[in-house]
This record gives sequence, structure tokens and C-alpha cells, in this order.
Amino acid sequence: MSQLNDNIDRAQQYMQRFREQGVLNHINGESVAADSGKTFETLSPVDLAPLANVAHGDASDIDRAVKAAEKAFKSWSKTPGKERRAILIKVAEAIEARAEEIAFTECMDTGQSLRFMSKAAIRGAANFRFFADRAPQAEDGQALRNDTQMNVTSKRPLGPVGVITPWNTPFMLSTWKIAPALASGCTVVHKPAEFSPMTAKLLVEIAEEAGLPKGVLNLVNGMGEGAGKALTEHPGIKAIAFVGESHTGQLIMAQAAPTLKRFHFELGGKNPVIVFDDADIDRAVNAATFMIYSLNGERCTSSSRLLVHERIYDEVTRRVAEVANGVKVGHPLDPETVVGPLIHPEHEQKVLSYFAKAREEGATIAAGGEKVGEAGCFVRPTLFTHARNDMTIAQEEIFGPVLTAIPFKDEEEALRLANDTQYGLAAYLWTNDLDRAMRLTDALEAGMIWVNSENVRHLESPFGGVKSSGIGRDGGDWSFDFYMETVNVSFPRKVHPVPKLG
Repeated sequence: MSQLNDNIDRAQQYMQRFREQGVLNHINGESVAADSGKTFETLSPVDLAPLANVAHGDASDIDRAVKAAEKAFKSWSKTPGKERRAILIKVAEAIEARAEEIAFTECMDTGQSLRFMSKAAIRGAANFRFFADRAPQAEDGQALRNDTQMNVTSKRPLGPVGVITPWNTPFMLSTWKIAPALASGCTVVHKPAEFSPMTAKLLVEIAEEAGLPKGVLNLVNGMGEGAGKALTEHPGIKAIAFVGESHTGQLIMAQAAPTLKRFHFELGGKNPVIVFDDADIDRAVNAATFMIYSLNGERCTSSSRLLVHERIYDEVTRRVAEVANGVKVGHPLDPETVVGPLIHPEHEQKVLSYFAKAREEGATIAAGGEKVGEAGCFVRPTLFTHARNDMTIAQEEIFGPVLTAIPFKDEEEALRLANDTQYGLAAYLWTNDLDRAMRLTDALEAGMIWVNSENVRHLESPFGGVKSSGIGRDGGDWSFDFYMETVNVSFPRKVHPVPKLG
């Protein structure tokens, strides 16, 4: 308890400036209020107390930010990659120096527990270092020769881009999108989620204090239907990188269609973890429960459907229920807490609504299925058993600490169940049969598949989904393919006859 109290005191100190000044926009190197003067509140999911007033940006604020990004692009895009690398490495070092401030702020703004958010800044710094190291070679291409031509390809930064990030792990995901954009030579207008705006302001301040030129990274807070819509429609923005739910991705695509923007969408998921009876059950249970009960279950790659061979279904679900019942739910700054409060009362009500749906459809609530306490947005880790894949709880993305367990009888049924959803972001396969692993990974409809593992990220590998889970890939050089345009220049190797008309 003393550690928790100490952490709360430090968090209050970090957030004092936001209480006094509000969470302002950041355009062309300056902290500014919204043009309209309007604000909205960001709430603590711990007790629903207001944390700060946030600038309520709209189309005019977006236009100012885009103009700043366009002006900065003229010099930033011509800055040698080696110099961009040096600046972005300093940004990474500055993030590490303020890791505790970032973590504590994120815990209070999102409800995510400190045991996970303490790593958020470190991962954010790692993102900046990784993409910074690629900046000097970002423009490189290939030389392609035949008998008469030498074709030389190169890459050029697209221009100002829009980055729209979600509320679940906002700091890390912001760096995951913004770092490669900056490394490629693009400038950025960032619109963070309205539920979790605070660490986006920290990021732009940290970056400029570390040497990022003014106007290269701009921040506009606001709502999706206001600031978000204006960003996606703005003709000065050449691409949109968006992380969020699938329906919002559809809206963004429609809004941006007249300006023919490039998109990268990382959208929803209803990811299966498939456990065969020859699997290492201990490891499979640990991985499945970690992927659904860590980060409050508010994770796009969470293992939200547990498909288990019928011979081991009872044993596996019993073990999962034991884990769920043993997970500590509590204040996010308590070092012992695993599951903190969900992000916002609106989202809490969405998650709670699935408990009634589960009962109506005939599923059993083997663990959890209830709110914890009266204050805040706390929900107990939950396991649904005796479920079918056609139930709402197996088809819709709940985005909370809620797992649906479904039995299968053979490999054919496991594959059919795994693919029988609109989503296709991630899949997890547990088996010690190599031939089966090869067959299933060839047939699973998912952009990312882990065999005998939870989600272990390798920054050089591609990240993204299929079907309603997204468009495009980022990570490694795939990120530069998104933020840069490939140009081909053809040189003649010998004189060739030119067609003559008339």
C-alpha cells in the first residue's frame, strides 16, 4: 500500500501541469488552444474524476497544423538521413529519460497497469532507435539492367501524413507510427484518441526538446467526427496511418477517397488461439491468458477466442478459469495489479453488455462476468465456456479481459472455426506436430500467426491483418514502403531506334 501511495503522489506531480494548463494542441512548435477556445474533459477511469481539460480542435486547427507540416516538409524531407538519424536517436534518449513520467501519466489516463506501462516508454524509445538507424538508407533503391536500359529506383518521402492513434496503449502505438514517418522524411499531423490524449503532448514536447525542428510533428486533439474527419479529408495530407476499430476505418476510407490518399489500417480482431491435444498445455494456458488478461484485454492482437480440442477442453478451461480468478484487479499504479480499470464508462458499458448476451445465447460464465466495485471502470477477468462460434461473444470484438472458449473435434473443424469471422489480424497455434503446423499456417486467414508462442514482436517483421482487420503492413522496411514513394529513372545503355511517325 505504501508503494501505491508513493506512486499516486508521483503521478499527481507529473499531471499537475495538465490540471493547471490543460492538454493543449501543438502546432509549429507552439502549445496552443483550439481556435474555437472549446475544451473537453479527459477522465480518470480509476474514479471518473476529471484529469484535465483538453483542447477541442476542429477543421481550422487541422488546417493550421497541415500548413505547418507542409512548410516544415520542404526542409525536413531534404535533411540528410544521417542527420535525421542523429535527431531521432536523441528523441529516443529523451524518451528513456522521462520513462517514469510517461508510464505514470499513461496509467492514470488509460487505466493500464504499471507493470505493463512501465515498459511503454522503453518500447517507444526502441521504435525510434530502430527506425532512426534505417533513415540513412531510406532513399536507397535498386539498379535494374537489361540490354538497352539501366533503371535506377529510389524512394522519396510522400509529404505531410496524418497519424490517428487509439486509446489502448497510446504512447507506444504513436511512436510505432510516427518514428518511421519522421525517419523517412515525412512530416506529421497527429490526432490522438480523445479518451487518452495526455502522452501525445509529452511525445511532441520531448521530440522538439531533443532537436526535432518545429512543424515536423504537430498535434491536434479533438473528436473523430471533427478533427479526425478534417484530417482525413485535407488535400495537404498524403497518407493516413490509423489504428482503431474496423467501422472507423471504413469511414476514414470514404472520407479520404476524393483526395486519393494512401492508407495503412490496423483494425479490429477476434483472434483464435488453437490448442491441440498434443500441445504443451502449461505453456498454452499461460500464453492464452497473458494475451487476453494483460493490458486489460484492450489489445488488437489479444487471444479472444480459445479453440481447444475436445479431449482437453475441460482441463484447459478449468486452468484458464483458475488463472482468471487469480488475476489481481486494482489501481493501475499498484505494482501488483494486472488488470486495471477499462478506459472509459462508455467502453465499460460495452464490455459489461456482453455478459447478458452470453447468458442469453446459452454460454456459461466460468469466471468473472461482473463489475468490480462501485467506483471507476473495473471489470473482473472473464471466461465464457460452452460457447459456439456463431454466438455474438465469438464474433464481435469485445476488447476487454473477456475470453470465449469453444471446443473442436479435429483439425478440419479447428480451421473452419478459426477462419469463420470477419476479422483476420492474428492467430496462435499450439501443437507439437510439425506437419499440422505447416498445414494450418498455410490455411489460416490471418496476417500474423504465432506457433507455440504468444505475441512476441520482432521489429523487422511485418505487422498487419487481412479481411476486416486491416490494409497494408508496417514494421521494418514495410513502414518505409508506406511513407515513401518509389521512383524509377531509366537511362539508355546504348542508342536504340526511336519510332518515327508520319
